[in-house]
Amino acid sequence: MSDTATCSDGSVTSAERALDLARHPCFSKEAKHRFGRIHLPVAPRCNVQCNFCNRDYDCVNESRPGVTSTVLAPEPAVAYLREMRARRPDLSVLGIAGPGDPFANPEETMETLRRARGEFPDLILCLASNGLGIVPYIRELAALRVSHVTLTINAVDPEIGARIYAWVRDGTRVRRGVEGAAALLKQQLQALALLREFGIIAKVNSVILPGINDDHMPEVARVAASFGVAVMNCIPMLPVAGAGFADLPAPSAEMVARVRHECGQHVPQMSHCARCRADAVGFLDEKPTQEDANTLQRFAGRRVDAARPYVAVATQEGMLVNQHLGEAARLAIFTADASTESGARYVEMRRTPPLGSGSDRWRDLAALLHDCRAVLVSAAGPTPKGALEATGIAVVEMEGLIEEGLRALFSDQPIPAALQRRFTGCGAGTGCRGTGMGCA
Repeated sequence: MSDTATCSDGSVTSAERALDLARHPCFSKEAKHRFGRIHLPVAPRCNVQCNFCNRDYDCVNESRPGVTSTVLAPEPAVAYLREMRARRPDLSVLGIAGPGDPFANPEETMETLRRARGEFPDLILCLASNGLGIVPYIRELAALRVSHVTLTINAVDPEIGARIYAWVRDGTRVRRGVEGAAALLKQQLQALALLREFGIIAKVNSVILPGINDDHMPEVARVAASFGVAVMNCIPMLPVAGAGFADLPAPSAEMVARVRHECGQHVPQMSHCARCRADAVGFLDEKPTQEDANTLQRFAGRRVDAARPYVAVATQEGMLVNQHLGEAARLAIFTADASTESGARYVEMRRTPPLGSGSDRWRDLAALLHDCRAVLVSAAGPTPKGALEATGIAVVEMEGLIEEGLRALFSDQPIPAALQRRFTGCGAGTGCRGTGMGCA
């Protein structure tokens, strides 16, 4: 009998997953020097606001979860995967880990996985999620042979969870405090049970928060063990500017060692975590490079549909890209024109949908820009970025002359490094951490 077999629903047996496990650097210390991973940043929205988290669109110099240089739509994401895998045949794992949560962006996540599995039948597919919203998709994840799922579970007591989460968006309802933490925990435990039922290897990530959950972590490990979790990753909190716990000190080495030892009585511990970015590529201990970032940017700005001849620009005076997408009342529309010095020609001005309509505004904006391959802006929040990029419209953040940005886009080149936007997230400097309902 073969060591590998496919079940009637398209999922695979534990024997095949055992082979996968040997090539997954997060699950095998031996694999981390021989096999790499690539994360596709297709999930910008998040349905939980953790007090230790601040999602950023950033430069290559910051490595932590929630950070990416850009967001890709599913089609260009798989095209990027194709190029990177040709360049790096040691990439054995495709992961989706944000920069938000895969199941706050289920359409983009599942479409990316379907495309990737269809083209790369040998690739290990994995996900990292908070567990909120994953349950309806677990059967299809098994059919797509997603072999590993990581759930971030920081508390199994809603009273403790209430201190960790500012809000939880359960469907369209935003819950806070104990109610929110309890709703999240309920779905996390349901997810663990279903992952075990479908034979998907589960890992639990838990962030060590001094004075909040460090003494509670062994109970998290005990509950995880009861669901057959394969490994637990106790991650030291990294204080991040703009997060609710920005002033909470990082756990000491002694605290980390104690927590891992106590949790290890219940679940095997991972000790080689690299706290990967949402756009990480290569070996776990391999630092991100500017070349990789430029490649990613090139696919973010790539024309997805040849029938889209235009680029929209958020500008105050028509010379500079200098408006945030959320504040732009009008967008200037340009098309390619080889007879001009910039390679582009102004076409018209379009008025954007009015403020105050929530996510409907971004849906309407995507419809307004249906013939645009990209929009140039000085900045944009994760909600509008996700809404536009899900329809194939690249959101390109830059500062500088419009003509320089257009020259790059119309020649399918990355925005010059000197023009690329450098900022610390939507709302930076304002203290805004969101309400759970997205940008207006």
